[in-house]
Amino acid sequence: MHSTVTPISSDQSTLEIGPQVDNLRNAFCSGRTKNKTWRIQQLQQLKRMLIEQEGTLLAALKSDLGKSDQEGWVSEVGFVISDINHTLKHLNKWVKPRKVPTPLVTQLGTSYQLPEPLGTTLIIGAWNYPLMLVLSPLVAAIAAGNCAVVKPSELSEQTSTVLAELIPQYLDNDCVLVVQGGVAETTELLKQKFDYIFYTGGAGVAKIVMHAAAEHLTPVTLELGGKNPCIVDSNTNLDVSASRIVWSKWMNAGQTCVCPDYVLVEKTFVDKFVTALKEKIELFYSKNPANSDDYGHIVNSRHFERLVEYLEGQHVAYGGDSNAASQYIGPTVVVGPDEQSLIMQEEIFGPILAIIPVDNIDDAITFINKRPKPLALYVYTNDKGFEQKVLEQTSAGNVGVNDGMMFMANSNLPFGGVGSSGIGQYHGKSGFDSFSHLKSVMKRSFLFDIPLRYPPFNRFKLNILKKLL
Repeated sequence: MHSTVTPISSDQSTLEIGPQVDNLRNAFCSGRTKNKTWRIQQLQQLKRMLIEQEGTLLAALKSDLGKSDQEGWVSEVGFVISDINHTLKHLNKWVKPRKVPTPLVTQLGTSYQLPEPLGTTLIIGAWNYPLMLVLSPLVAAIAAGNCAVVKPSELSEQTSTVLAELIPQYLDNDCVLVVQGGVAETTELLKQKFDYIFYTGGAGVAKIVMHAAAEHLTPVTLELGGKNPCIVDSNTNLDVSASRIVWSKWMNAGQTCVCPDYVLVEKTFVDKFVTALKEKIELFYSKNPANSDDYGHIVNSRHFERLVEYLEGQHVAYGGDSNAASQYIGPTVVVGPDEQSLIMQEEIFGPILAIIPVDNIDDAITFINKRPKPLALYVYTNDKGFEQKVLEQTSAGNVGVNDGMMFMANSNLPFGGVGSSGIGQYHGKSGFDSFSHLKSVMKRSFLFDIPLRYPPFNRFKLNILKKLL
């Protein structure tokens, strides 16, 4: 199973990429990946890699993003293991033909959808969850019976290197290829003809990916982001709400595509809410988060400088401390930022939470609907009527009611964006379906071949067909 094929790294010629993708295409054409036993074996091997190499993987995540072992395991290693377990449990059912009703006019017959793999696929990961955002799509690709090229983000350098070293040791090298590198390697990959491209990252690169895919009429899934709103009603459990908001916002130092970006709160409730946030931040990370083993750092100096610039001229109600040498920015709460400021125009993607005071909680819905559709939306309230109003009157890829990000833990819930926050969904069966073509099949008997559809036509045949169709 372990061949001598080595992962392409950034110091290798991009000329190697095309031939290696061709090799994957040949492997797919051989039919190897369509075998259910092969799929199960590869998923088991991937799980084995995560278990046996847990320490190595967690160390890489610590190096790249300052993730604690618990955060790294829960949000990355353990997340993918759970994804694999769910897939292995349900794969026998997912691969079976899916029967659909057959109308009277097509009797005697049966109709069904037959899942088949798309072929050779490309998975481009992101740096903020550099393990999970590569391997979770890979689980779906393998389960559906595809070959895959995996391109980890070069910004999370240690995790990318570890994946390039480990994946060839555990998975079928003829069918799974790891390509390391940056813009040049990604550009060369996008020149190749793939049967499906799965990209996680920002909207700017997504447009490049989509343009390249269009050259080959290749379908894409784009998992993007945006400014995720959070509405906190004064009629809520403030203690629990503050705990969950702080946990979901400052995990991974706020570098999470589904974390709350800004919070809409009634003006009369702002001070009380901010006080609750301060208390929970200090409870979770101490009064000096820079010394906390549970708080991460910014991925690189460019993103550090970007976030520091966001804070210029803002009313910082809490935090705002930073250290360029360690790429540290403390948990920061900003109240009442100008709507034209960078902090409200750009996705923050860092440990800064903006608080937007509104006159009336219903105004929060209007505020949200004036902006692009977010990847995630959160509402904290005990008012079921208001909860329903938010669900009915807003649009978002995913919604959390009275909690943050926990929908990610349910493999039965498809995950994905809408509008500018993304195209397509994955996780669980949804991921299997995204990497599959559901081929429509109708099988009919040779018996009772009634000649109503055949020429010569007449009024009698037409009247009968009108009743049958």
